[in-house]
Amino acid sequence: MSTQQKRLDVICIGRIAVDFYGQQIGARLEDTTSFAKYLGGSSGNVAYGTAIQGLRSAMLARVGDEHNGRFIRESLQRVGCNTDALITDKKRLTALVILGIKDDETFPLIFYRDNCADMGLVPEDIEESFIASSRSVAVTGTHLSHPQTRAAVLKALELARKNGLRTALDIDYRPVLWGLTSLGDGETRFIASSEVTAQLQQVVHYFDLIVGTEEEFHIAGGSTDTLTALRNVREVSKATLVCKRGAMGCVVFEHEIPESWEQVTLHSGVRVEVLNVLGAGDAFMSGLLRGWLNDEGWEQACRYANACGALVVSRHGCAPAMPTREELDDFLSRENAVKRPDLDSRLTHLHRVTTRQRAWPELNIFAFDHRKQLVDMAKAAGADVSHIPQLKLLLLQAAEQAVQQAGIESKSGILADTTFGQRTLNAITGKNRWIGRPIELPGSRPLRLEHGNIGTQLASWPMEHVVKCLVFYHPHDSAELREEQDAVLLDVWKGCNKSGHELLLEVILPEGQPDRNEACYLAVLSHFYALGIKPDWWKLPPLSTASWQAIGTLIEAQDPHCRGILLLGLDAPEETLKLGFAAAAAAPWVKGFAVGRTIFAQPSSQWLQGEIDDAALVTAVKDNYLRLIDYWRTAREQA
Repeated sequence: MSTQQKRLDVICIGRIAVDFYGQQIGARLEDTTSFAKYLGGSSGNVAYGTAIQGLRSAMLARVGDEHNGRFIRESLQRVGCNTDALITDKKRLTALVILGIKDDETFPLIFYRDNCADMGLVPEDIEESFIASSRSVAVTGTHLSHPQTRAAVLKALELARKNGLRTALDIDYRPVLWGLTSLGDGETRFIASSEVTAQLQQVVHYFDLIVGTEEEFHIAGGSTDTLTALRNVREVSKATLVCKRGAMGCVVFEHEIPESWEQVTLHSGVRVEVLNVLGAGDAFMSGLLRGWLNDEGWEQACRYANACGALVVSRHGCAPAMPTREELDDFLSRENAVKRPDLDSRLTHLHRVTTRQRAWPELNIFAFDHRKQLVDMAKAAGADVSHIPQLKLLLLQAAEQAVQQAGIESKSGILADTTFGQRTLNAITGKNRWIGRPIELPGSRPLRLEHGNIGTQLASWPMEHVVKCLVFYHPHDSAELREEQDAVLLDVWKGCNKSGHELLLEVILPEGQPDRNEACYLAVLSHFYALGIKPDWWKLPPLSTASWQAIGTLIEAQDPHCRGILLLGLDAPEETLKLGFAAAAAAPWVKGFAVGRTIFAQPSSQWLQGEIDDAALVTAVKDNYLRLIDYWRTAREQA
C-alpha cells in the first residue's frame, strides 16, 4: 500500500485513561475538594493532540464498558480521531489518574491501573490490516513494562516493519508503573533500574524515532550522564533521538552523539509562566509527529513541538489544553511578537473557539425561558404559578414532537430556565440538542443576574448548556448606565471563558428611547467587540437586508469564529416573523431563530385558564413551532 493510499497517518498505542485534575491550585491532594475530568494517558493525549494538529490519528487500546470508557471514545471521536481499534473491554474498568497541582514543580499523582482496561491489551488485539492502513505507529513506553502489553506492542512493531511504516517511541518513563515505587508515588520521574534499561534496550531497534527527557534517556541508556546515555542508546538503535531539555528546548541527534552539548544545535523553547508541566511531553510529541510525518524537517518539527509543550504547561489539564492546528499556526506566524503566549488574548480566544465540541450550521430554537411573562400570564388566568413547571414540561414534549416530525434533531434546541424549567432542562440534557439557559434578572435595566455571581452559577452547569444573557442596551444611554452594564457583561464574558461555557448575548433596544433605529444594533455590537466581548452567539430581532450586511461585515472583521446569529421574536405575529425570516435568510451569519411567545403564548394561556387539556396544548404548540420551522426553511431555500 503506497503512502498516498493510506487512510491513517499515525496509530497510537499505549496508556489511555481519565484524568481527574485537582482544581484547588496550591493545595495538597489530601485537601483537594473538586476535580476537572479530562481525557488522559500519554498515548490517548498524543492521539488527541495529533488529531487537532490535522493528522489522521487513531487510538489502539482498550477502555471499559462504562461511563469513563464512553467519555474517552466520544472525546476522541469529537476531534476526528479514529476509534475503530479502541476496544471495549467487558471485564475491566477504564484506567484513572488523580492528580493535584501544588506548584509549578510539584504535582502529587496517583495512577489507578490495577487490572485496568488499557493494560488488558493482548497480541490478538493487533490486526495486520489495521496496522497496514497507517503511515506510522507511535508507542508510549508504559506498555513495555508488562509481558502481555509488551507482546502486543512488539507484534504491532513487527507488523509495522513488515508493511513499511514509520515507528516512534515516547519513552514516557514512570517508575511507579514499572513497580519501582510505592503505589501512591506517581510523581517520582526517575529511579535507576538496570532491569528497565535492559528491557528498553531490547526493543529500541524497532524505532525510527525515539523521544524523551534527559531523565528518560538516562533510563534508556543506563547512565545519569545524558550524552553517555544517548551514546548507549545509539549503540543499539539507529533511530533519530530527540532529547527534551525542559524550558531550553530540544536537541535532535540523527547520527553519532557528540562529546559535548556545545557541538549540538539547540532548538529553543518558548517562555511561558508554568502552571503545570504534566502533559507537556504529550503535547511536544503531538507537535513533533506533525512535522515529522509531513516531512517538514527537524527545525520546523521542533518549532511545532516546543510551542505545543509551552502552551500546555501554562494551562490546566493536558488534552484540552493542547493547541489546535489553527491556534498553533497563528502563534508561530507571530512568535517574535508574542513574548508570553499564555497571556495573549488572541491565542486564548482561538483556543476557545477552535476546540468547540460540535458544529451548529442551522438552528430552530424553541425559546420558553420566560419567567415574568409566564407569571403574569398565570395571574391573568387566575392560575397558581406552581403550574408553570408542568407547563414547561408540556412545551418540551411539543418541541420534541415537532422536531421529530420535521426531522431536525441535529438542528434544534430550546431555551429554558431554572426558575420554572429545571425538570425540563434535566429531561433534554444529554440528547445532543442545543440548550440555552438565561442568567439575567427578567426586565432588569441596568442588567442584573438572577442568581448572583456568574462564577458560582456556572460551576454547577453542564458544559453543553449555553449561557444566555439578555441586555436592554442603547448606544445613547448615559455614560453611567453603559459603564454599569458593560461591567456586568464583561464579568459574564470572563466567567464563560473561565468555565468554558458558550455565551449567547441577546440585545434589545429598550422601550422609551426616542431613537430606536435598527442601525443602533450595529453600534451596540461594535461597542461590545471594542470591549473585548466576543460571544459565541448573538440573538437579535429581525432587521433589514442592509443591516444584516453591515453586521455580517463587522463579525467577519472582529470574530470570524463566531457561531452566528439567532433571530428573536418579541411576541410578533407569525406573518411579521415570516417577513423577518425572508430578510435574514440570505445573511450567512444568521443561523436560524430562537422564538418563544409566538409559538406558546395563546395555547399556554388557554391551558392555564383550563380551556384546553394537555394533549390540545401539545398539539397547538407543536403545530405553531412546525410552521415557524417551515417558514425559516422555505426562506433559506428561496434566498
